[in-house]
Amino acid sequence: MKNRNILTAFAITAPLLAIALAGCVTGTKSKSPSTLKEAYKDHFYVGVAINRAIAMNAAVRADNVKRNMDQIKKDTAVVVEQFNQIVPENDLKWALIQPESGPSGYIFGPADDFVEFGIKNNLYLVGHTLIWHAQTPNWVFQGTNSPPGMTNIPAPAPVIATTTNATGTNAFGRRGGRGFGGGFGRGGFTGPRASRDELLERMREHIHTVVGRYKGKIKVWDVVNEALSDGGTNVLRSSLWSEIIGPDFIAKAFEYAHEADPGAILRYNDYSLENPAKRKKLITLIKSLQAQGVPVMAIGSQTHVSVSSPSFEEEDKVLTELETLGLPIHITELDVNSAQGGQRSNSGDVAANAATTQGGLVSDADKKLADAYAGLFRAFLKHQNSVKVVTLWGVNDGVSWRAQGRPLLFDANDLPKPALEAVIKAAEGVPPATK
Repeated sequence: MKNRNILTAFAITAPLLAIALAGCVTGTKSKSPSTLKEAYKDHFYVGVAINRAIAMNAAVRADNVKRNMDQIKKDTAVVVEQFNQIVPENDLKWALIQPESGPSGYIFGPADDFVEFGIKNNLYLVGHTLIWHAQTPNWVFQGTNSPPGMTNIPAPAPVIATTTNATGTNAFGRRGGRGFGGGFGRGGFTGPRASRDELLERMREHIHTVVGRYKGKIKVWDVVNEALSDGGTNVLRSSLWSEIIGPDFIAKAFEYAHEADPGAILRYNDYSLENPAKRKKLITLIKSLQAQGVPVMAIGSQTHVSVSSPSFEEEDKVLTELETLGLPIHITELDVNSAQGGQRSNSGDVAANAATTQGGLVSDADKKLADAYAGLFRAFLKHQNSVKVVTLWGVNDGVSWRAQGRPLLFDANDLPKPALEAVIKAAEGVPPATK
């Protein structure tokens, strides 16, 4: 009787087992991936910018945001669970890692913590940024030469470091603080200037020291950030880098970075490449660098956009034109602004941020955010043979530099928004990238 019962049970369960096995063989759709890194593992890295609190696992005031330890633990859990690439929001910028001149002027603690966090969690590391017109200390540009057209310039005031202790703990703006060092735009420093040779040597020493310290660990560097002009006919913006060194400051920065780590991927990074005129300037610049043999190896498109624009079709066009350069494309600082004040802006300019996050949220913000993210990721997937990295600029809305615009996939309490599901679903059924 016992054997008969076993046979009867087998007769009942065997068809179910056969159906299950057939499903495995024929590729019946399995459970959808639950994380970003799982959904996009065959397409491109999906990364996130992290702040000092996450890297240090400490309740420090980081990027003008104070989170308690419970919040930081939740933020960290989201990073480790969802992403496979990280970049520091601020701690590799010149103002924070070398606020004072000379070898003793470096503060490596927070950057070291970032690298250690990434290695511990098996994350792909990106460094941001080596040369920028913003967040560069005054001492970098100081010298004995009068600015063009000016005489009787007073001696420079002593440089006062804004970093207050050995860990570099202090508050800076979320994407980039204002009012530090070289300032934003043309530059806040107006005193006697360094010579071209002096500034080149300071650039070389800084890049060799920072890139060399993390050689083989940080895989990608934003070598030059936001050098393009926003308007007019000039390709480059006016900055102290371009005024003192000349336009070849970009080529020199890439040269020095390649010397420091020949194995690193070196990229040029800028915002508003959704704007056809600025995209044209980017293409002009990169083609010029390529013609000179400059080791620019990837294009960084920040992609600070809104729920209104760009559409899938518009982003498809952006990527199609960038692909003409023949370089990998990295989406470096992705967020999607839901504030009414920012619906006509794709700028990453920090000074304009307050205006772009005013007016409250657009109507039906969650749905529009989900639709916008889905369209963007469909475009990235269409161009996945060129798009190699997509990085969200912040873990959640609570730490975002555009917090009032609720621009990210998780809310301030690290709860997933409908946009997260929309992004994960966008990858379903898409064949892997060609290797």
